[in-house]
Order: sequence, then C-alpha cells, then structure tokens
Amino acid sequence: MNVPPPAGHRSAHVDTFARDHLPPPDQWPDLRFDLPELRYPERLNCAAELLAGPDAGRPAFRTPAGPVWTYGELRARVDRLAHVLTGALGVVPGNRVLLRGPTTPWLAACWLAVLKAGAIAVTVLAQQRPHELRTMCEMARVRHALCDVRAVDDLAKAEIPGLRITTYGGDAPDDLLRRPAPDVPYGAVDTAADDVALVAFTSGTTGRPKGCMHLHRDVLATADTFSRHVLRPQADDVFAGSPPLGFTFGLGGLLVFPLRAGASTLLLEQAGPKQLLAAIAAHRVSVLFTAPTAYRAMLAELDGGDGPAVRDASPAHDLSSLRRCVSAGENLPAATWRAWHERTGLRLINGIGATELLHIFISAADEHIRPGTTGVPVPGWQARVQDERGVPVPDGRPGLLAVRGPVGCRYLADARQREYVRDGWNVTGDTYVRESDGYFRYVARADDMIVSAGYNIAGPEVEEALLRHPDVVEAAVIGRPDEARGHVVVAFAVLRAGARSDTEALRAFVKAELAPYKCPREIVLLDSLPRTATGKLQRFRLRTGAETGADATADTHDDQR
Repeated sequence: MNVPPPAGHRSAHVDTFARDHLPPPDQWPDLRFDLPELRYPERLNCAAELLAGPDAGRPAFRTPAGPVWTYGELRARVDRLAHVLTGALGVVPGNRVLLRGPTTPWLAACWLAVLKAGAIAVTVLAQQRPHELRTMCEMARVRHALCDVRAVDDLAKAEIPGLRITTYGGDAPDDLLRRPAPDVPYGAVDTAADDVALVAFTSGTTGRPKGCMHLHRDVLATADTFSRHVLRPQADDVFAGSPPLGFTFGLGGLLVFPLRAGASTLLLEQAGPKQLLAAIAAHRVSVLFTAPTAYRAMLAELDGGDGPAVRDASPAHDLSSLRRCVSAGENLPAATWRAWHERTGLRLINGIGATELLHIFISAADEHIRPGTTGVPVPGWQARVQDERGVPVPDGRPGLLAVRGPVGCRYLADARQREYVRDGWNVTGDTYVRESDGYFRYVARADDMIVSAGYNIAGPEVEEALLRHPDVVEAAVIGRPDEARGHVVVAFAVLRAGARSDTEALRAFVKAELAPYKCPREIVLLDSLPRTATGKLQRFRLRTGAETGADATADTHDDQR
C-alpha cells in the first residue's frame, strides 16, 4: 500500500516552513502501510497518542535519585508546558523549537509538549558546539529554544539571530518551570498525521548536516513495527540505555517505545557502561538500548565465570532483571554477541536503523537471531541489496542496502535527497549481503562515514573544523580500526610555512568547534597529503600509514566520549 505525499491544505501548521521545504513529490520514497496497525487516521497528534493510554498512577519516568513521575503527573506537566509555549512564549503550530540538555524527564516532557502544541521538535546534543548549533538553527530557521540551564552557555555563544532562549531547571523567575500557566488540561493541536513533528539532524559525507523531517505518523510507526513486532515490550518493563534523546536511536528506545507500551523509562544523565551496570541493578531495568562498544565494556566490568549464573554474581552487577538487550549504532560483531550470551544468558537483538528512517528496520529476536547477521526486514518493512544502477544483486553478492516501509527519507531542502532516495527506495549508504536464507549481513559503510563507539562521524566535517584553524592549509580525516570502538578518528594536517602550532593546539581548537566524540584521537602532521596526479586525495594511503604508524608524527589522547 503506497500513500502519496501530503496535500498542504490539511495541515494544522500556521508556520508552513517545514511543509514548504519538504522534497518535491517525485523525490519521495515509496511508503508502505501493509500492516493494519500502520493505517493511521488523517488527524493524529503523536504526543497525545503516546500519553493517552496508561492509568494515571502507573510509573512513566524514573531517575537515579529523584522521585518517579507517574503518567498522571507526566500528562499534567506536559500540558502545563504546552500552555506556556503557546501562551507566554508565543509558539504557534509549525514553529521549530530547539531542545537542548542532558537526558532528564524535563527534556522528555518538553519534547512531548512541543509536539502536543503542534510545533516541531529539533532535539540536539548537549555536547554540540556553537558553530554546529548555529548551522542547524539557520537551516531549520529555529526561533525558539528550550534549554537546560546547565547547557545554555554554548547555545548563547552561538549568537543565533532572532533565537529566543528559555531555560529550565534554574532559579530565575522567568525559568520555564516557574512561569505561570493554567492548571487545566491542554487540548492537543489537531495536527494531520502527515504534519512534520520533528527535524533530526545527521551528518553526511560532505560534512554539512542534513535535516531529516519526520511526521506524526512516523513516530508511531517506529513503535508499531520494530518495538511491537521485534522488541515486544510489556507494560511492567523498565527501559534504559545510553543514547541521548538527540539521537533517534535514543528517542525511540528511551521515550517513544516505552510510552507506546505503557511502560516506564529510566532517564540517565550519565550512561557510560559502569553507570548502566549500576542502574540495571538498582532499578531492575528489563529493556536495555546501547551500542556494541558499551556491551563489550560492560563485559569487561562483569565478574568472571561461565554461563548465565554471572547475572547474579554481585549486587553491583546483578543483571537478573534484564530480558531484552538491543544493540545498534554500529555493526555488532558475532564475537561480541556470543560473549554477551555466554556471560549473561541474554541474546542481543541486533539492528540497523538510520536517522533518515527514524529507527530500526532490519533486526531479529530470540530464536530467529543469527549471530554475525543483522537480521531480516522488520514487519512492515522491505529490504533488498542492489548495485549502483538499482538492480537487485543475487544472494551472496555484496551491494547497496535499499529499504522501504512506513517511514522514508525527507531531507530539509537538500539536493542530497536524490542520492538517498532512488526509484522509491531509501539507499542507506551501507554495503550488505543478503544470504540465501533471507538474512542480511553487514559488510561496510559505502562512504567515508566513521562509526566510532556508536556515533556517526563525517570525516569532512572534522576536516572543515581543522581548516578553520589559521595555521592549517590542508586536512584529511579517516577512521582507523579499533577493537574497542569499531573505529577511532585520525586526522592529518599540513601547516602553513613557519607555523608554530602543534598537535595539542590543533586538538584544543577542534574540541572548541565540535562535539567531543567527533574530535580526533590522533593528529598527524605531514609535509603534504598524498594525492593523485589529478589532485584527488588518496585516503587509502593515509589509512595504511595510520595502521602501520609509518611516516607520522602523532599525538594521541584518550577522551571521554
């Protein structure tokens, strides 16, 4: 079942910027709504749907030290925030609202309030720097921001023209949480199912961010496909994980999926492997979302021993409450899957998703898991492997992964739409093999994206940051294989004649320009970069040199990422 692009007259948006900047209809992917649960009504507000079901007294949000928010309390707080947004702050349906802060119940409540008020959520990472924030706000024409008071400095430093920043969590009388609001329910804006609900930014191989626009029905479709059919959560589940809400992996796994199931979620500001292990034991977490890197790190923390008995080995490492563990963000090696299974008795649910498609579209669970493969298309999705011309290749032969389903890529006013959507299929940029039994096996990224500890890092974006340093005349960035992280970022720079900058100065400069996880672990100073006779950069020579340590003066550091 294929549904055409939306008709603008049905939109509830007063500010029509997002709909006006959707790709033209002939560049949309084919959308499939084959499952009965995917046939949504024309009028749909996904925030209202997510909040509508559970009894008021059931737990919704948990934190390590604070009180539990019930669904009744969550609904009341979201309604209060929505009143403030549309009253004192003047937000109208269709406005883009930037959300920034660590993963807390208030950030999640702000996201729900923005959508319930008919506005469009643009959730960014608390780590992102002024240059990055300014670019995203300019692209999406953001004029309103809700920001945790602890994360406001870089947003203020971005000096974004016309941006109204409202902080929350502080002591100021105009703090978002202190503003007066009617103590009555907020009637959700009657948005169309195909009104834009969120803009999620990702970095492509050019380094310029791409704004991925997703609709109200898209948000529910991720829960009604992967979560409903593969994850299969229960109302008494407690969700937790490491990805922030600024990543669609975290948005689905820590907010949309538990709310859709009437379950609760433990929201952690610090969610490294050690913190996750402690949180699982203390809060009886049953559903976990994180990257393969974190699973490997948690294995190193667990007590020794063989078999599932380790789940009860010590109070600090008690994993007996876990029943579902989801791995995504980077390829899951078969060795990691087997080690986790041997040590815990739990079968990791592998999956591949994309910001362009909002969440996971290939996966498998329980007895259907084949270690070393990603899985099969999630119910509601279709996938194939094709060549550069779009022709499907035989099983066993590598090619480009192409998928289609109820959610598709819609870039915000970006010519790269034609690269991602080809003949109605979303071409993800991953090289895959389809095995004869129908399982899909990951081979590699088809572009220069570096995947490090679950983060997607565009090499050219890091290069551009280096080139903004006055002493750098040339720069190149690659990913070097790393057992713990998958890859680490390695940068090569050529300095101007007479420059006094060293690698430490360059690293400090890049750290001020980009989020920490994008910063090079190693910087190599060269007299020149290897190029062909026509001037093209020979990245393969840089990769070879980085792996062997040849021809390099390097400075290596360990950052917390």
